[in-house]
Amino acid sequence: MGVVGVRSRGRAHIEEFAKRPDCRVAAVCDIDTAQSERAVQLAMKFQSSKPKTYQDIRRLLEDKDIDVVSFAVCNHWHALATIWACQAGKDVYVEKPASHNIWEGRRMVEAARKYNRIVQVGMQSRCLKHKQRAVELLRQGAIGKVYMAKGLCFKRRKSIGHQPDGPVPPGVDYDLWLGPAPMRPFNPNRFHYNWHWFWDTGNGDIGNQGVHEMDIARWGLGKATLPRKVHSSGGKFVYDDDQETPNTQLATFEWDDCQLVFEVRGLLTGGESSVTYDGQNFIGNLFFGSEGFMAVDQAGFQIYLGEDRKLAQKMSYAEPRIWDTAPLVANFIQAVQSRKHTDLAADILEGHLSAALCHMANISYRTGRKLTFDPETETFVNDNEANAFVTRKYREPYVVPAIV
Repeated sequence: MGVVGVRSRGRAHIEEFAKRPDCRVAAVCDIDTAQSERAVQLAMKFQSSKPKTYQDIRRLLEDKDIDVVSFAVCNHWHALATIWACQAGKDVYVEKPASHNIWEGRRMVEAARKYNRIVQVGMQSRCLKHKQRAVELLRQGAIGKVYMAKGLCFKRRKSIGHQPDGPVPPGVDYDLWLGPAPMRPFNPNRFHYNWHWFWDTGNGDIGNQGVHEMDIARWGLGKATLPRKVHSSGGKFVYDDDQETPNTQLATFEWDDCQLVFEVRGLLTGGESSVTYDGQNFIGNLFFGSEGFMAVDQAGFQIYLGEDRKLAQKMSYAEPRIWDTAPLVANFIQAVQSRKHTDLAADILEGHLSAALCHMANISYRTGRKLTFDPETETFVNDNEANAFVTRKYREPYVVPAIV
């Protein structure tokens, strides 16, 4: 294993892979040399061998000792890193959302298939038993004909305030961190974690926390194609700060036979229906059918039937830890060994489709209108303004190739 991006989420990758008897973290890589040093010490808590360190992902991908690479890097790096890894003959575990835009997500799928690589996206819910059972029951008609899914991302986010531009921290390769994104002066508010709230590098909370619930909603609806209509509105309310992405957002997606509704709230808010409160957030999914409805979240699921909404069935969370990465990692390693991408719980195609829904919503939000989408070409119909957001202008030499 080589683990790239080891400040926060990457440390969970190191722990989950290093403690497995069939894996060895042989290298760590980060644009910040201080983070790599700390990552080495973490890996050695779970294994006897010391990982090599790299600052440049390209050097790690040249390392013939590395079979598999995991990426816990910023969203704007997911596609290029994954494609480079596939071209180098490495299997990939990449964090969600799969992509930073719709176009590059499809290139990731093409690279995985062309080079026969196993590419898993870090959507842990796909391996949680109660969510698997919930989707199975929806397929079996437990609430009748499903006509709507609703995703809730009511996750409290504090204001990031304002920060002036400043010097690049010692030991950080800032040019490499920017990678495909436009060059701009270093600003601490655009760096650690807060990069999620800027369009150059992130996708707002709909593409951060929200992509988990978006994936469950699409999975529960049984949709393997993207919808033909999308409309999203909202804004950045209450706060006066540097954030670009909305902290309040409502999106609707339309297929011929059903609808997906998604809502983001980063401010103080109440909950909805039977989605539970974890002390700060209401995060989960609701499915509505001809016979009743289902609520699914971290704690489990409940099915309510009939006009009186009587509780008919429920299941509680059974895994050792909420949002545990271990089941998805185990599934990934199984697929690496079998060489069958169909064994993956969250194959890159699933990751692409769910991330694309988030991108479609953001494009509607940024253009300010309802949009018509062509699922075959994965572009908007007769809309140059919207299609300009389908991809981006990549900064040399960090260019996602049109032909992978």
